[in-house]
Amino acid sequence: MNLHSLGGTVSPALPGAVHDIRGAYAHGPLDALDTTGVTCWADKAYQGAVQVVRVPCRRRWDKLSAGQKAVNRAHAKIRALGEQAVATLKTWRLLRKLRCSTTRITDLVKAAFTLELTAST
Repeated sequence: MNLHSLGGTVSPALPGAVHDIRGAYAHGPLDALDTTGVTCWADKAYQGAVQVVRVPCRRRWDKLSAGQKAVNRAHAKIRALGEQAVATLKTWRLLRKLRCSTTRITDLVKAAFTLELTAST
């Protein structure tokens, strides 16, 4: 997977203490998915999000039924593509070493994203 498949957009950064689901509601993708009816697959942190967000079964692996384990395996395979994109972003040294305001982080990520897209074409 390359970064072109991410659509070329970067959301504004939020403070690190903001939970994933709160950030997703703040930037609007969950509402947009719900409005359009597009299904997406997310991790357990999105439990209780809008109907179109699919999350894995929440239990310890040894407590899941065979069917639930199969569902979780399929879910993980679907999410693997997105996780690879996130892993690419985490390789950027810039993002590992940042210690500045969220406003500056957003601008830096947009610049790095542009450079990555340019280099990969």
